[in-house]
Amino acid sequence: QDAFVAFHADKGLVSKYLKPLQIGELAPDQPSVEPTKNEILVRDFRELRATVERMGLLEPNQLFFFLLLAHILLLDTAAWLTLFYFGTSLLPVVFSLLLLTISQVQASWLQHDLGHLSVFRKTKWNHLLHKFVMCHLIGASAKWWTLLHSQHHAKPNCFHKDPDIDMHPFLFTLGKKFSVELGIKKKKYMPYNHQHKYFFITLPPLLFPTYFHCHTFYIAYTKKYWVDLAWMLTFYIRFFYTYGSLLETKTLNSLISLHRMLESSWFVWVSQMNHIPMDIDYDKNLDWMSTQLQATCNVEQSLFNDWFTGHLNFQIEHHLFPSMPRHNYWKVAPLVKSLCAKHGLEYQCKPLLTAFADIVQSLKSSGELWHDAYLHK
Repeated sequence: QDAFVAFHADKGLVSKYLKPLQIGELAPDQPSVEPTKNEILVRDFRELRATVERMGLLEPNQLFFFLLLAHILLLDTAAWLTLFYFGTSLLPVVFSLLLLTISQVQASWLQHDLGHLSVFRKTKWNHLLHKFVMCHLIGASAKWWTLLHSQHHAKPNCFHKDPDIDMHPFLFTLGKKFSVELGIKKKKYMPYNHQHKYFFITLPPLLFPTYFHCHTFYIAYTKKYWVDLAWMLTFYIRFFYTYGSLLETKTLNSLISLHRMLESSWFVWVSQMNHIPMDIDYDKNLDWMSTQLQATCNVEQSLFNDWFTGHLNFQIEHHLFPSMPRHNYWKVAPLVKSLCAKHGLEYQCKPLLTAFADIVQSLKSSGELWHDAYLHK
């Protein structure tokens, strides 16, 4: 199926695991596409996928990714050298904090590429460098990320299936349908009619320092990801040894806390601009392309937007072809637009600041719908 093809770069390797599970083929008179799916769209998307493969758009440019890694390591080194050469007064500390934050966020985008197996042709090299970047440079579990992110890609914005929207209903109410349902049931975990206000001081600055860091260690420990845990410890040993030799304990703790908050804010605004304003519902068992299009939108291309978002401004293309190297998204975008136009699918693309504003507007609208339903007798 299309999801299987999208997720697995090495089909030969995966087929070895699937072969013992095969119980037979469909009878010749049985439909190969479920009634809930658009058969013509499924066929056209598979033709597009074949075209993408023929054009070589799934082949990575390793120089591109080498330069990404190099600039991350240079920024990381420059953050420490700033304090080493210029001292630990306010200005060097602030400059070092900015360099460290940029390095960490760019490392987050690179680990995302590695987790999707889009940097190297061989899966094992992607996994190895993924552990280096995610575990050693960032301090989180690579397997933890893969576990959650694969579920997100399989069913984006599908309640109970996409872990990225598990914040509903405990912290926010998301989507028109669920907001009304929550209001009718008289459920109130938070003052949702003010969620567009408290969003600024909750999810963006606190996701990384609180939930993500606790959750990554919890999952790594409970699922016995011992290799990941060992790699993760090297991040903390390196960080506290290098910066601890220059900074007092209070300043050191402030540095790591502030950089995690800044990193978290950057990540949340970018990662949520493509999904939160889109349709959020139960799984409707649609075809692959329709599933991705209703839950994702793009942001306009520019050199800054590409770098700032790690090419997640091409979220539609990324969700349709998750293993495609990010430097090729712009090449396949016109083909995707054409297929959307042919089948009447909405292809949303907006300016960066508009995408950020739409997060807040979406939360405000959902909160108002909940409030109206909650007060209705």
